[in-house]
Amino acid sequence: MRIDIAGIGREPDRVSHADFLALMREIDQLGFDGIWFNEFHFQTPPQPYPSPLLLAASIFASTQRLRVGTSVLVLPLHDPLLLAEQIEQLQWHSGGRFDAGFGRGTDPATFEKLNIDVASTRHRFERALLALKASLPPADNNSRQAIYLAGYTPETLAFAAEHSFPLLLSLEPPEGRQIEIYNAAIAAGQYPTMLPESSLTRYVVIGRTDAEAESHLQALLPLLQERRIFYAQRRGIARADVAPIDRNALLRDQMIMGDPQTCIRLIIKLRRTTGIGALRCVFNGNGVLTRQQTLSQMRLFSQTVLPSLRAV
Repeated sequence: MRIDIAGIGREPDRVSHADFLALMREIDQLGFDGIWFNEFHFQTPPQPYPSPLLLAASIFASTQRLRVGTSVLVLPLHDPLLLAEQIEQLQWHSGGRFDAGFGRGTDPATFEKLNIDVASTRHRFERALLALKASLPPADNNSRQAIYLAGYTPETLAFAAEHSFPLLLSLEPPEGRQIEIYNAAIAAGQYPTMLPESSLTRYVVIGRTDAEAESHLQALLPLLQERRIFYAQRRGIARADVAPIDRNALLRDQMIMGDPQTCIRLIIKLRRTTGIGALRCVFNGNGVLTRQQTLSQMRLFSQTVLPSLRAV
C-alpha cells in the first residue's frame, strides 16, 4: 500500500525554506512514498507556497525517492498545453516522481480576482483536462504518468469514471458517498475501475499506547473546532452557528487513531473495504499542530506502522 503525507506547509510555526526542505529530506528518509500540496492563491495572510509546481521542483532537488503530488492544481486557472510542458519538465527533473492531481477549484474569490466566470469552470476544467492528457506522453517502464482527479459532485465523478482517471478523495466530505456515486457510474458505463490507483485521506493520531493516542486526540479536537469556525466565518457563518465536531463521526469517517497495532488494523480494514490502494496521512491536523508535534507523530508512525503496510 502506498502511504503519503498531506497537509504540510500550513503549520502555525512557519519556518524558513531551508528548514522546510530539511523536513522534506527527513520525510524521504522516514520512508513515506509521497507528499501532496494544494494550489491556493491570494490568501490572507499570504501563504509561502502558492505554486506547488515551483515547490515540487525545489523538493525534487533535495530528495532522492520522495514523490510529490498536487491535490490539486486548479485547472481552470491554467493553459493546459503550457501546464503539460511544465509537468513533463518536472517529470524529467525528478526521474518520474511527479503526480499531477487536478480539480475545478472551490474558491470563488480567486476566480473573481482573475475575471473567470465561475459558471464556466466545469466546461473549462473538462476541456482542459482532456487536452492536457492528450498532450502528455505515455508513461514508460521507468516512470508513471498518473493524472488524478479530485471532486465530489456526480458530474465530476462520472467524468472521472468515463475517462479512467484515478480519484483524489478528500476528508470533507468523507469518501463513502463519493465511492458509491463513482461505482454507479462505472457500472452504468461498464468502465474499468480506477479505485486501486486512487488515494484517500485520513487524519492520523498515533501514540505508543491507546491512552497516549487518546491524550493527543483530546488536545487536537479543540484546535480542529477552531479551524472549522475560522473557515465557516470566512463563508459568513456566525461562530455560534458552527456545530461542534462529532467525535464518533470523526473517528469513523476521517481519522486513524490509536497505538501502532490499532493504526495498522484500521488502515488494513480501510484498504479492504474501499479497494483504494493509497492513503494520504494528515499528521498535523491540516495545519493546527506545530512542526515538532507533527514530526513526533510521523517518526513514530514510520518506525512502528509503515513496515507492516508494505505488503498490504
